[in-house]
Amino acid sequence: MSRLPGPPAYPAGLRLEGRRVVVVGAGTVAQRRLPALLDAGADVLVVAPEATPAVEGMASGGELRWARRAYAPGDLDGAWYALAATDVAEVNEAVAADAEARRVFCVRCDDASQASAWTPASGRHDGLTVAVLAGGDPRRAAGVRDRIVEGLHDGSLAARKERPNGVLPGVALVGGGPGDPDLITVRGRRLLAEADVVIADRLGPRALLGELPPHVEVVDAAKIPYGRAMAQEAINDAMITHAKAGRFVVRLKGGDNYVFGRGFEEALACAEAGVPCQVVPGITSAISVPAIAGIPVTHRGVAHEFAVVSGHVAPEDPRSLVDWAALARLRGTLVLLMAVERLGPITAALVAHGRAGTTPVAVIQEGTMATQRVLRTSLGAAAADVVAAGIRPPAIVVIGDVVALTR
Repeated sequence: MSRLPGPPAYPAGLRLEGRRVVVVGAGTVAQRRLPALLDAGADVLVVAPEATPAVEGMASGGELRWARRAYAPGDLDGAWYALAATDVAEVNEAVAADAEARRVFCVRCDDASQASAWTPASGRHDGLTVAVLAGGDPRRAAGVRDRIVEGLHDGSLAARKERPNGVLPGVALVGGGPGDPDLITVRGRRLLAEADVVIADRLGPRALLGELPPHVEVVDAAKIPYGRAMAQEAINDAMITHAKAGRFVVRLKGGDNYVFGRGFEEALACAEAGVPCQVVPGITSAISVPAIAGIPVTHRGVAHEFAVVSGHVAPEDPRSLVDWAALARLRGTLVLLMAVERLGPITAALVAHGRAGTTPVAVIQEGTMATQRVLRTSLGAAAADVVAAGIRPPAIVVIGDVVALTR
């Protein structure tokens, strides 16, 4: 579409809350425009003999008023804004003429060249409204809008809010997903782009750290001093110290914060210190890594349940809170995290409590990454096969008949 003649449009943000807006027509075009008007709080009157089911639903739900008849000239009395959105050019022309006489800005959805106002391609993100006009080329406007909103969503286009004086920016506990940087959530990626300090785990999506601006301080949580026994306390202290110094801290973990990630310990530490804390869930490796490897954790007629179990201590260890006998009796899928080093005692316990040694097992090392390896074996042979194959952490162990499924 060629550019409309005349000077460029003057952009303005209309504050329509409580103000009368008249939409003439109730077809699919009007249906697309109405939600934004309702979100703006406008007092919307729709004039049309017929309406789409969606528009009728808005009317019956009390979101707008619907005059179920043809347009009449007095319909624009008291209006601040009008949309001519019928499929009859003569009706749209009459609406635009009446609006011009009343000095009411009017959009003509069928002929932008004859309108006194244009509807921009718009999108919203975190309090921002992006509106793009492209001189009568709606596809170009929508394309630019989409690129901007997408960049705001994924953090590639930073738009930080000003922080009020005296308000701590706080901490964001961000679950980074199973390792592939494309599998972090949109919100997690955006918060990374806003961070002053990132405290990163070894299993977090490391590739994203290279995209951070030079001013961002990256703290390697695996190398925080005070020794292994004090590691979590030192991480908590680093988060709180940086936040209280006025920096926005992102605590970046692998997987999900609350699935064996000590995320709630960190949230409690922030609460006790009076530091604002938000939690951004991540895609847990317990489900995503098997999925990427072609293994569903449930499947109709095969597994109606799955259990996610920590294998960081062996079954006979007095610190273990796991009922291995109960797990062995389950018919569904077991997903073991942090279990490679103790796979021998774990598989022995499951077999001893009744799980068949022939049960299929998959061990997935560095799942979702380019270096991913998948070992398929059985419960009875898994421990020896893992040693023979040189499988090392991080790895996910999947036990159950779903492992034998193929696609």
